[in-house]
Formats: sequence, C-alpha cells, structure tokens
Amino acid sequence: QVQLVESGGGLVQAGGSLRLSCAASGSFFSIDVMRWYRQAPGKRRELVAVITSGDSSNYADSVKGRFTISRDNAKNTVYLQMSSLKPEDTAVYYCNADAKLTIYSNYGLNYWGQGTQVTVSS
Repeated sequence: QVQLVESGGGLVQAGGSLRLSCAASGSFFSIDVMRWYRQAPGKRRELVAVITSGDSSNYADSVKGRFTISRDNAKNTVYLQMSSLKPEDTAVYYCNADAKLTIYSNYGLNYWGQGTQVTVSS
C-alpha cells in the first residue's frame, strides 16, 4: 500500500548538520500529515516534528530553532533539516505518515518507515 523510505542519516560531529529525507511510494490517493520521530537507545520513541499537507508545522521543544521540517507534495517527500546537532540528538529517526488510500477514504491510515541512524559525536 504505502512504503516510506528514509535516507540521509549518518555520523556527524557536534555542531554539524544533516538532512533527512523520506519518500512515500505505493498506491494511495493522498499523503496528509507527515512526521519525524526518533528513538535513542533505552528511551521511548518521541515526536520530533510534524507537518500538515498545508505546510503547518510544529516541533518538539528540544529541537525548536535547530530543526526544520518541510515537504514536497509533488514528490510525496518530507525532509528534516537538522542543524547545530548535539550528541543528545543521536537516535534512529523514523518517518511517519497518514495516507488516504482512495478518494473515498474518510480517514488516513498510518505508516512507518524503517528508520535511519543519526549519530552525533562530541
């Protein structure tokens, strides 16, 4: 139905930047809300940023002013630009999206990507 594939993770020094991408593919009518979550070892998965189809966005307090979420609706892709990275940003980052499968769908189904590792060294 819907596949989400993340890319762009890697190893970066503190203070550096990375841009994550997540492309949605498959059979669907529309991608609505898109989100980035992260999960550090031994911690619960947390919401990092969210963006609606109308480009309204919101962020976790821990990343405000450092991370920017954006999307390209023509490409069904969401991005997370991460700047001024800190060691505590180290985690697996997951893409999440709500997708309506047909024009007749009353609500969206929720999908997850497989995750991409971000490691920030001090």
